Amino acid sequence: MLQGAENLSALPLKYSLIRCYINIMIKGNRIYIVGAGQLGRSIAREIEKNNFKSRVAAFLDDDREKIGSIIDGIPVLGPIDACAGILDSGDDAEALIALPSASRVRLNSVYEALRRANFSRIRILPSVSQIVSADPHIVQAREMDPQDLLGREPVLIDLKESLSYVRGKRVLVTGAGGSIGSELSRQLLYGGAERLYLLGHGENSIYSIQKEIKQLQDGGVGEKAVVVPVIGELQDRAYVNFIVSRLKADIIFHGAAHKHVPMMELNPVEAVKNNVMSTKNLVDAALKAGTERFVLISTDKAVEPLSVYGASKRFAELIVLAQQNTQSEFTVVRFGNVLGSRGSIMPLFKEQILVGGPVTVTHPDARRWFMTIPEAVSLVLKTAGLSAEGGLYLLDMGEPVRIVDFARQMIRFYGYDEESIPITFIGMRPGEKKKEQLWSGEECPQETEHPRIIRVACPADGKNRVNEMLAKLEPIVSFNKKQAALFRNRYALRQLIRNYFPTVEVPRNEPEY
Repeated sequence: MLQGAENLSALPLKYSLIRCYINIMIKGNRIYIVGAGQLGRSIAREIEKNNFKSRVAAFLDDDREKIGSIIDGIPVLGPIDACAGILDSGDDAEALIALPSASRVRLNSVYEALRRANFSRIRILPSVSQIVSADPHIVQAREMDPQDLLGREPVLIDLKESLSYVRGKRVLVTGAGGSIGSELSRQLLYGGAERLYLLGHGENSIYSIQKEIKQLQDGGVGEKAVVVPVIGELQDRAYVNFIVSRLKADIIFHGAAHKHVPMMELNPVEAVKNNVMSTKNLVDAALKAGTERFVLISTDKAVEPLSVYGASKRFAELIVLAQQNTQSEFTVVRFGNVLGSRGSIMPLFKEQILVGGPVTVTHPDARRWFMTIPEAVSLVLKTAGLSAEGGLYLLDMGEPVRIVDFARQMIRFYGYDEESIPITFIGMRPGEKKKEQLWSGEECPQETEHPRIIRVACPADGKNRVNEMLAKLEPIVSFNKKQAALFRNRYALRQLIRNYFPTVEVPRNEPEY
């Protein structure tokens, strides 16, 4: 007789026999697939076909009509919430969640049940937003993490339909080794691009994403595209002109940027040089090469910026938006925080929790939007297909969440409470706001055909004003004998930025160099 939940007491003896059969007969790593639906069965067949070292021990499901049956030679156990009583999982048992349409609430319940069953590993397959009109594969399974359980319900995007504009094109992703850039690269596999160029200045990150993309392709994910890794520095104007003309990219997604707010407050000149001048170099090269579409990934911190980072991204937005009356289509997509990106609080909180705390939060009232990286990227790709005339677009981020509440959720995710992992408040850091906003008072949000994508009508700074700003920044980021005193002058940079963005803070003790 099964042990665990009371509602199992009437279930037949054969469940215990099935459990014993699994534990005795299956040697090596055992995989329990959570969900005996179409996705779960497809994954089980793929595991069997490819003769992986692991074997599917059983399905776990809530469907009473399936529980106790045999599907494709695999027993179905359940309900899922009772699996701690059903299974003696052991050190070599893995749970693989194949519930593509499950809500956050349901996933939380499933995760808790699997954790109680002491599985050595819990992985999850892509959510429905990532596999609509696409066949999922075992190679896409990844470790369960907080972004799967926290935040709002993700929007559903049909990737194949959204990416019709990519088919047969050459696509360049800058910052392809970063959080957003790497996810762009993964999802672009569904578009049928002829070539996918992965550009970055860090060889290790580009090597990693190229290797992952190849593994995905070998595993049957997406469509075949020639994937080309490109190592280079976008601050090098001559190089950017050369490489863009050489690659003949039809579409450019510009995700490369320095993003860490406190770090950029300590290195303001480098923030501007990398985020502003690199964007200018890329835009000019794209115009010269006849690129069809150019998409800049931007941030809510560009709105009435407080930090140098925010100001640098607003400069970058203005550079791109000033090109709207050209033959190419120039688009800016602005959105807020994403879960799990480099420099975000999720990996920081995880690190703090795993070493025993404390978890550090800046302020009790500090709030941020939290969207998953896959959802943000799928909306970016959708936006690029909507923007027939380019312009500024925002992603509807829902309601902002208090960071301290998010910290508490993460502590619970890892099986602790606030007594064992305390939360401490450390105060706001330089350049940070308690609450961000997606548009300024001068910008007018307008609905689009997609409920989560907003177009913004805004007073445009013409090319003359943008060129004026760039000319004043030039001697600060690049050495000029005639203006040698301005080179790398932090104080001069801050004053210049404040002339255009009065909201930017200037520390009292800001050094000149």
